[in-house]
Amino acid sequence: MGSKKNMITDCLLAKVNFPLYAAEMLTSRHLMVAGGGGSAKTGVANGFEIYELYHNGKYFVAEEIQRHETGSRAVMNMSIKIMDKKTVLVAGQENHSQMFIVTSKVGQIPPKETATTTTTTNRRESTAEVRQRRRTESTTSHDTPKKPSATIDSSEKQMKRVYFEIKPGDSIQTDFFEREPLQRVVRISMNGKFMVTGGLDGHVRIWNFPRMTPLHDIQAHQKELDDVDFSPDSKHVISIAKDGVAAVWSVNNGREVMKLQWTPPENVKYLYKRCRYATIEGNSDKFRLFTISNPLQKAGKQRGFLQQWNIETGRLNNIVPIDESLSALSVRDDGRFLAVGTMFTGSVMIYIAFSLQQVLHVPNAHSMFVTGLEFIPVLNKDAPPISSDTEASVVSYSVDNRICIHSLQYRHTLPAWAAIILIVVILFLTFLLCSYFQI
Repeated sequence: MGSKKNMITDCLLAKVNFPLYAAEMLTSRHLMVAGGGGSAKTGVANGFEIYELYHNGKYFVAEEIQRHETGSRAVMNMSIKIMDKKTVLVAGQENHSQMFIVTSKVGQIPPKETATTTTTTNRRESTAEVRQRRRTESTTSHDTPKKPSATIDSSEKQMKRVYFEIKPGDSIQTDFFEREPLQRVVRISMNGKFMVTGGLDGHVRIWNFPRMTPLHDIQAHQKELDDVDFSPDSKHVISIAKDGVAAVWSVNNGREVMKLQWTPPENVKYLYKRCRYATIEGNSDKFRLFTISNPLQKAGKQRGFLQQWNIETGRLNNIVPIDESLSALSVRDDGRFLAVGTMFTGSVMIYIAFSLQQVLHVPNAHSMFVTGLEFIPVLNKDAPPISSDTEASVVSYSVDNRICIHSLQYRHTLPAWAAIILIVVILFLTFLLCSYFQI
């Protein structure tokens, strides 16, 4: 292994039989993933899958809780917000935002919400594999399949546990592109009062939430949007698009606050791919802004970049080159770590947020590009976080149908006070040694 950044726990959490496009932590220990095959008659269902995560002392385990199907529309993007003891989920389905009200329950999971009663096994698997595996394969870090549902005894079937009731709410059209409009991104603000959407028509639309009534319609970009995000204080929205522009907008009046400015190397045109705000660890009133960027045309030694911005000036604070194009970006809820996923090798990396020092590298975590990343929360979202022996853990997912987790072991470093004492002792011993030899 050698270096500390390779001291990791890497495992397959689960494998599903549909493409994965979005994921969020539904609670501090429940992961919701979403995707599907769309409206085409491929036999691939659309909807959500929910897993309960826990750490068994050696590695993380994902146990499938339930599945909720969404008809003929795949879930391409989503955002979740806990509000007044209920969870509100907004899912991007074609050119609409569909709201769902998610309520936690304790009891026996209703049959219609279980995965085993809603879809059939992936027909591309061999007959032997079908006998051994469920439609969705929840595994540990050693890829051990969970017990097939057919062998679960009656006492397990009657066991009460946390499950979720998912009910559809309002739906609104959010993109109006003249040819096949599509919502590409959605985010709910930290204070739960606003929602922002972006799609193929290049508009940034800010909505009152949860009423989902229009607040601002900003003709922000000349091409389709790739990402949006709210600042932690819910006062600003950043948007990035395929026109190469990254702009910050005022939630209050919908006006442009600034554009991000930098000079790419060798005058190569770069496009922003993802953007995320993050609070500064230990100070929720201050925050940082991160983006990832890729060259418009991959050639030669051109690389992707991880960027940290000055939110006052729109200029770069720090930049790190990465030897391939990037596809995903996530920041942990306390602002201490961030993670990136790559396009061609399906690799995952974790960085310290303030210094952009890489502390973990997982090559070839997926066979295709990393669709997205989601950190295991460490702050009190709704219940105590998962206890584990790792310093940071991030879930990655891809259209290769795999959900993986990558964990950074605690780095053994001296506390500041211990380092000071050690320095004083070394200086004192050096002085005594010099005095003894009369140097």
